[in-house]
Amino acid sequence: MLAAAASVKPSTAVAATAKPALFKPLHLPPLPLPAAGGRRPLSLSVSARPLYRQEHVLATVAAAAAGRSDRASSPAPPSATADGARPVGISAPAEPAEAARRTKIGVYFATWWALNVIFNIYNKKMLNAFPYPWLGATLSLAAGSAIMLASWATRIVEPPQTDLDFWKSLSPVAIAHTIGHVAATVSMAKVAVSFTHIIKSGEPAFSVLVSRFFLGEHFPAPVYFSLLPIIGGCALAAVTELNFNMVGFMGAMISNVAFVFRNIFSKKGMKGKSVSGMNYYACLSMMSLVILLPFAIAMEGPKVWAAGWQKAVAEIGPNFVWWVAAQSVFYHLYNQVSYMSLDEISPLTFSIGNTMKRISVIVASIIIFQTPVQPINALGAAIAILGTFIYSQAKQ
Repeated sequence: MLAAAASVKPSTAVAATAKPALFKPLHLPPLPLPAAGGRRPLSLSVSARPLYRQEHVLATVAAAAAGRSDRASSPAPPSATADGARPVGISAPAEPAEAARRTKIGVYFATWWALNVIFNIYNKKMLNAFPYPWLGATLSLAAGSAIMLASWATRIVEPPQTDLDFWKSLSPVAIAHTIGHVAATVSMAKVAVSFTHIIKSGEPAFSVLVSRFFLGEHFPAPVYFSLLPIIGGCALAAVTELNFNMVGFMGAMISNVAFVFRNIFSKKGMKGKSVSGMNYYACLSMMSLVILLPFAIAMEGPKVWAAGWQKAVAEIGPNFVWWVAAQSVFYHLYNQVSYMSLDEISPLTFSIGNTMKRISVIVASIIIFQTPVQPINALGAAIAILGTFIYSQAKQ
């Protein structure tokens, strides 16, 4: 009996002192030590360690016990543990540079479109009273050149550092810009602003065709199919236009082709150059002015301009002078902002933005000039704009 009792007591004592385990211990295989000079390989595994290592906590406690208040000995919690595990609740850092870039492009586009609407309104008012588009186009380039020369002289804008190679590469851009600018101005002198911009909304189609046949670029099939509503909508709007004029129609078509080449040449010319978009367009305006001036004199001439000017002032009054000044200044401003945006985007994206801008121009011109629009004509314009949207989605 005594022996049996003696044999039972130790086990009872152990059972009395033992407490049930609250958590089942988790046994993990030991981590492999890194090779000399190497890095520990990363693996996808569940870590049973604390979110942060405890060394910095122990250092803080020791510093407080020693009466030191400085926190230099307590390093901040690391953004990741040694094996690459990130602390819970800390997300990957955002991309502030990309967000700022997109915001800047959005501001450029909104400013570009607003200035373009103002230019088109005053340009059409001037052309209605003074139907000499060659002089109007020349004054636009002259105003921009004068503005930038004054900005460089007063150091408001830092003058560009250019060389002969820069001006050589700018020459084809200036030729295309001159042709496109004059053609668009001639078109607006002959037809309604809304009709000109409906036809010019087909620019993405010309951009794809030029890129395909002249630059050898290939596009996926959805991009080519998206051109069908653009071309079809423009054709429908042209056929149903009440005030259709062949000169105005051809001017808008020529302007499309010229501006596509201008955008492509501009993007190529701006690569690797230290000249900003603002200064690039300033140099472009000056060279285009030199190219255009002799042709404007040959096509219309100072005598015709003087007679037309006197007649317009007599009929309109001082407001005519304001219309001429406004169309010249706002033409430069909207193009300057568009080239600042071209610094950040591709030529095709530029063409898309240029087309979407035309919606506001078409609507504003119809309201201000009370242009009569048939339902079938509006349908054609809507199809062309919808095609542009489909095109932009296909490109993405």
